[in-house]
Amino acid sequence: MTATIHIESKNYKIDLDKPIDISIPVQHQSGVGAWYIDQPVIKHVEVDGYVGKVELGGSTNFNDVSFNPHSHVTHTECVGHITKQVYSVNQALNRTFFKAQVISVQPEEFEDDLVINLGKFTHIADDVEAIVIRTLPNSSDKKTRNYSHTNPPYLLEEVAVRFRESGIKHLLIDLPSVDKEKDEGALLAHKAFFNYQGEYRMDATITEFIYVPMR
Repeated sequence: MTATIHIESKNYKIDLDKPIDISIPVQHQSGVGAWYIDQPVIKHVEVDGYVGKVELGGSTNFNDVSFNPHSHVTHTECVGHITKQVYSVNQALNRTFFKAQVISVQPEEFEDDLVINLGKFTHIADDVEAIVIRTLPNSSDKKTRNYSHTNPPYLLEEVAVRFRESGIKHLLIDLPSVDKEKDEGALLAHKAFFNYQGEYRMDATITEFIYVPMR
């Protein structure tokens, strides 16, 4: 099944039978990890004689799932991730479809870190609303890697500022965070993108822990 989407003066043809899943799911005692948290646990329910597992005689498979979105799975954040006030990400997403640009970048050495700098984003289309960052090399072990205490690559603050000033509403990245793992709570990229020091960008989001396969 194909469809044609008209955006301003251009038509885009898409194949609805061949979507690209860029999410990483929750997996029992495995999968991706970060932030020093134990692995997810998926366990069948046992209560008042009921066993939530067909293999053990139950009528249905009925599980409790214990996980942390920031540590174990693809997740989307709004400004409420870094504010005292409670803001829900479902209130930030007031639309479903956005024109996105995928950019593959090789992080560069900076002091003792690997960073993604402004020089990687010289060709952003004017009408793009979402940026999808795929870091190189792009091995599939990104879907099962434990990033805790590894000092993964991160965005420099200047990149987040550029995205904000360019009107990018949605930032997606295949790392546990846009910020440095151990930054003493500075969160420079988060704060720059969400305009923490000014008027909050209530309709902006950051999605972390994606995996974008190569074509």
